Amino acid sequence: MVRIKIKSIKKMDWRKIGKTTGIILAGLILLAGVFWAGINVGKKYYPSINLVRGVKNLETDKPADVDFNLFWDTWRLIQDDYVKSGELNKQDMVYGAVRGLLNSLGDPYSTFFNPKEAKEFNENVTGNFSGIGIEIGVKKGVLTVISPIDGTPAWKAGLKPGDQIVAIDGKESSDMSSEEAVDLIRGPEGTEVKLTIFRSNFEKPQDFTIKRETISVPSVKTEFLKDNIAHVTLSSFSDNTNYEFYRAVLDAFVKKSPALILDLRNNPGGYLEVSVDIAGWFLKQGDVVVRESIKGENETVLKASGNQALLNMPVVILANEGSASASEILAGALRDNRQIKIVGQKTFGKGSVQEVEDMPDNSLIKLTIAEWLTPSGLSLNGNGLEPDYKVELTDEDYENDKDPQLDKALEVAQQLIAQ
Repeated sequence: MVRIKIKSIKKMDWRKIGKTTGIILAGLILLAGVFWAGINVGKKYYPSINLVRGVKNLETDKPADVDFNLFWDTWRLIQDDYVKSGELNKQDMVYGAVRGLLNSLGDPYSTFFNPKEAKEFNENVTGNFSGIGIEIGVKKGVLTVISPIDGTPAWKAGLKPGDQIVAIDGKESSDMSSEEAVDLIRGPEGTEVKLTIFRSNFEKPQDFTIKRETISVPSVKTEFLKDNIAHVTLSSFSDNTNYEFYRAVLDAFVKKSPALILDLRNNPGGYLEVSVDIAGWFLKQGDVVVRESIKGENETVLKASGNQALLNMPVVILANEGSASASEILAGALRDNRQIKIVGQKTFGKGSVQEVEDMPDNSLIKLTIAEWLTPSGLSLNGNGLEPDYKVELTDEDYENDKDPQLDKALEVAQQLIAQ
């Protein structure tokens, strides 16, 4: 700030001022009037940033090749001319702008949570929750069922991997993130949610009304098929999966199973570290499990370091369009390193890494920072894994409790035993 010291001025005798001096003084007064008028009139056209109130931590190191004037001009226009400008919540406007910034990436897994949503997100990551037992994601811009969890309300209602969610309780999902959808689908136990579903063999979308329950299911299930072949189902990669898988392998050894079918169908993923640990049962120590590509420049390689107990066990993998993320990593690692065959359908193709960043105001940003590649270098993201033996399940199979995919996997396992 520049401070100007003004000396006292004696009373002026206008009669002693000459004509020329008077003209000059009048001009100065006129200029002063124009100057002050310009300030008052021009307030509306100040740089838009000066009109913003309540926006904190504004960055000063903006990219030189980006013009932010459009944003601030729009902000000013809304404040000045919007019909309900007096009702605006400026913080919500900032959150909306940040959400739009992340949406512009075209990445369904990079998203923003305001403080309330962030709190719910953190609560959902830990412990049980009330819902319908469904994993969802955005595929080709459409909110899609990745997998219903066996035994849950969604599974009992007949939802299937690949189902497109058109609306939730009548609210269209076209511009909805998976996190927003999850927030609408979950709710108090005993209440209902209506999903409008479109399926490839539907003539038009159909409504599924499903009652919410507390969802808590084991991540590993074991049964023994013909010839004592172990059928081990992994429904997720959670905190307890390592221990549960150890128990399943122990059962297989006690039963002297000659082969193992690893069922990853409808497994939406979970913790990356757990899938790497599970891979260590099947692979040699030092085998590459997954490559993590950061911006296509740097690469982190995660390797098997387990007990190799199943290294010589004949194995067949079951997968479908509900197999995503960590389950795709495990399947890709076993196929690349041991040429283990995959039976079923093409996997979902969710192969990206998200980092969660807590913001100063308790909001949260989930941002994709890397992509996963199989040991051979195949990008899983958007691609998925093609099965070696493609077998589909029809509606008739579901209705009659038939499983031609498992039948084929058993056939392949028997062939491996006979070799």
